[in-house]
Amino acid sequence: MSLHKTIIAISLASALSACQFDGDSGEKGDIGNTGPQGVQGSAGKDSTRNVSVEVVGRFSAGGSDIAGKSAAEIVQFHQGSNSAFAVNSAKNQIEVISLSNIPTTEVGSPITDTSLSSTAFTFENEVSVVINTNEVETISLGAANSIAIFDNILAIAVEASTKTQNGAVLFYQLDSQGIGTFIKAVKVGALPDMVTFSPDGKKVLIANEGEPNSDYSIDPQGSISVIELTNTIPADMSSTINLTTDITFSSDLLSDEDFDTDTKRINLLKADGLKLAGPTNTTLAQSLEPEYITVSADSKTAFVALQENNAMGIINLENNTIEIKPLGFKNWGEFQLDITNKDEVASFQQVNGLYGMYQPDSISSYQWQGATFVVTANEGDSRDYDGYSEEVRVKDIINPDKENKLLSTELQKFYDESGGKNGLGRLKVTTALGDADNDGIYEALYAYGARSFSIWDQNINLVYDSGDDFGKISASILGNNFNSNHSENKGDNRSDDKGGEPEAIAIGKIDDRTYGFIASERSGNLFVYDISNPFNVRFSTFYNNRDFSIDYELDDDLDNPCDETEGMDCSLIESAGDLGPESIKFVSSEQSPNGMPLLIIGNEVSGSVTVYQVVVE
Repeated sequence: MSLHKTIIAISLASALSACQFDGDSGEKGDIGNTGPQGVQGSAGKDSTRNVSVEVVGRFSAGGSDIAGKSAAEIVQFHQGSNSAFAVNSAKNQIEVISLSNIPTTEVGSPITDTSLSSTAFTFENEVSVVINTNEVETISLGAANSIAIFDNILAIAVEASTKTQNGAVLFYQLDSQGIGTFIKAVKVGALPDMVTFSPDGKKVLIANEGEPNSDYSIDPQGSISVIELTNTIPADMSSTINLTTDITFSSDLLSDEDFDTDTKRINLLKADGLKLAGPTNTTLAQSLEPEYITVSADSKTAFVALQENNAMGIINLENNTIEIKPLGFKNWGEFQLDITNKDEVASFQQVNGLYGMYQPDSISSYQWQGATFVVTANEGDSRDYDGYSEEVRVKDIINPDKENKLLSTELQKFYDESGGKNGLGRLKVTTALGDADNDGIYEALYAYGARSFSIWDQNINLVYDSGDDFGKISASILGNNFNSNHSENKGDNRSDDKGGEPEAIAIGKIDDRTYGFIASERSGNLFVYDISNPFNVRFSTFYNNRDFSIDYELDDDLDNPCDETEGMDCSLIESAGDLGPESIKFVSSEQSPNGMPLLIIGNEVSGSVTVYQVVVE
């Protein structure tokens, strides 16, 4: 049979078969019940999430009586009592702020809300500390500078009544109400400025800043203290990581003999870009001023910000040595910034020959791909004392009655075109850098801070910098109120200095994403970035809890910042909102009293502690 006939036969058979079973259609069946809703899929690994923050509670330590007196500075969270702890330097006590009833909805008036209250946690003004096996010393204490909490142990870093002398860390056992029972005090270095626990709770690290007195007649050494804990009980004495013989260099190109004296260490570090500023004969340890510490997840390595020196220290906690890594400089010829406050508007431009020193204040760290990354808030800071100052405006460099030096041809040209003394001339820079060959001509200018946040790898190589985001984002949203100072509502009045001054930083994980939260001290801005992948950082949101229409003025350099006899007026300051964010504490949803991830921010100028919930959709 041919192929054609075979196909016809099969087709006929199929048709007859179909007719054989063809009958009337039956009645339509009932519609079945709807199946259960499937589980909503999570956002993809590299997806963008919508992030917002809402004020769900706020505490105020007072109004004009505490404004500018650091009434709410460093904040922490104690899960055992569902409380925020905040250092109140105005009264030299700690405010214990209950968050047990914190809502999950935003408060009605975020800027003026005072829905949270506190109880005072007071601490000793004189302590006895062990200084060797058979000796005890009494230390008269001054102001508390920092606190840290691990489980139910509170550590308070307190400077001596004379800040150039050695201070102490006070330890307390906290109960379910946040009430503390004194354990002991441990002697540490001069001006303990920051304290933190290692993640495993076995060590407490203290950054002893060692600032000089006003006339620079006394300049103590900076150092890091380490206090061991055994079953939550701190040792009687601390160990000291000194910034002389405990400094090491990891390069195999160097031998121990290459850095066995202070002079050799200084020469090596200066050649690598370390900024040193101080009177003649200032030692390296006197120049290095530890500011802030973060510890790696495995508790084996710590990182310390050396702010004034534009450097970071890598601490090996297994042998208590430290390696100093200068951070390099930000080229403002590649980004834009506002260099003057005289025009009173947001005006951005590139400046070739101008560099920013990163000079981080707060730092934090997190893990990605099993490696540690350090995140820094690049505030900037100068040494500016009666006895010595490195700070100068550009216009004073070329003033015959001031520095009496010259700018390079390129810088001078830009100086003239920018408006002279009211343009580039307004910017504050350091005299410690710029004239590398000492010929009286500044080939480059170095400004304080980088007006950004950065991410560094565990070897302190720059991975990411937010560039000119902060200035441009805040100017776009706040208009001419951008770069306001915290001392008054006057826009653009920090552009000639360090901009908004990124001061506080915290890192938090929400679901499968990691976020960086950065607050600017002067302008009060809060920036949120998705830093889940440090090589693919994304801006998420912005918030500012401040009313720029309120008329007030204070001077936090005065003993009474609101002194009316000095022309100050703080009568309306309680309506101005949050001023001078100094620290941030992230609380995960697992630990949070309301089940939402929280940010606790201490605002030292307004004396307020503001609690935000973070909403990620």
